[in-house]
Amino acid sequence: MKSAPPLPSAPKYPDFVYPAAVSTAATQAAAVDLGWRYLQNDDLRSAEREFAAALRAVPDLVPARTGEGYVALARQDNARALDQFELALRGAPAYAPALVGKGQALLAMNRDGDARAAFEAALEADPTLTNLSSRIDVLEFREIQNLIAAARQAGSAGRLEEARAAYQRAIAATPDSAVLYRELGMVDRRLGDPAGALEQFNRAVALDPADAIALAQTGEILEERGDFAGAETAYRNAHTADPFAGYDRKAEAVAAKGRDARLPEEFRALASAERVTRGDLAALIGIRLEDVLRSAPSTPVVTTDTGGHWAAPWIAQVVATGVMPPFDNHTFQPGAALRRVDLAEAVGALLKLMARTNPALQARISARPAVADMSPSHLNYPAVAVAVSAGVLPLLDGRFDTERPVSGADALAAIDRLRALQPSR
Repeated sequence: MKSAPPLPSAPKYPDFVYPAAVSTAATQAAAVDLGWRYLQNDDLRSAEREFAAALRAVPDLVPARTGEGYVALARQDNARALDQFELALRGAPAYAPALVGKGQALLAMNRDGDARAAFEAALEADPTLTNLSSRIDVLEFREIQNLIAAARQAGSAGRLEEARAAYQRAIAATPDSAVLYRELGMVDRRLGDPAGALEQFNRAVALDPADAIALAQTGEILEERGDFAGAETAYRNAHTADPFAGYDRKAEAVAAKGRDARLPEEFRALASAERVTRGDLAALIGIRLEDVLRSAPSTPVVTTDTGGHWAAPWIAQVVATGVMPPFDNHTFQPGAALRRVDLAEAVGALLKLMARTNPALQARISARPAVADMSPSHLNYPAVAVAVSAGVLPLLDGRFDTERPVSGADALAAIDRLRALQPSR
């Protein structure tokens, strides 16, 4: 028998696993061993000759077939290597050297998932191959990163179903990632599945209670559903997690929506009303400028026509503070249509109340602007001048149009301008 070359101190292919010839005739075992020695000395032709000789003698010799696979792998003929390892595994499905070789061939072919499966099978077949564990971990991590990258790329390109599927596969591989649940939830929202999105955001928050983005997304979904209390809680939790993202403003806004939702239907319809009444304005002032009325001197006044009116509580407030006094006959006439001059009278009274503790505002409302359709001697000029000077009720081409009806949008805009003048806002 030809003498075998010695194994080099540094094998050429240290990651190849020796195909031990168990229960094989001594001649074939020697041929496999000789072929392996040639292989590790990088004499691929001699190695192939020895493995082929063993296969001619025993065509289904698994170690020799595995050796041929490693020779092909050394030549970077990955397809042939894979074929040889597959042939070996037909005869011995749990043969660890062939499973390792198969994994290496698949890895060279960029089939990371299949390679990982082959390495896992090899480790199960031979637990002493502990070096495979780190390779499996690296491949698993790389596979997850590839899935995440594919999911994000698909999402950016608008291929949302593809993105959803990729995120689901990534989560199956790493179920403890709050970020993945959150990003899947955002894809679900774009797909028009708020219930599915909410489930994913809840899972994200369960894993990471400080995930401000998931909390804010939860708030948005709950807000869309009309669950303003739940949305406010979610936004406030998001603000706690990230105090600099403006979630506190969202919490305040949704809290206001919640308060509005509990108000009478008549109030909620004001924004779209073509014309508003004195009672409507009283409610707007009482609700939106409650703090101004609360700080004003107040004297209870009896009105004879507001009992049972939906805005009665707020009418009582604006009457008591003098913001909207009753008529001489003690009626308030809550159903009377509101004119621009009526709005000016109420706005002027509110501005004077606000100016008591605001010198800058006091100076501003002391101006006497020219009004094309109203002389300074007009009964309503003082209130109009105050409202115009403060920028709450602007002139229309130099005119005030005292008799012009006030819409819901007009009234709300005036109230919002008043709120903007408050120092605390």
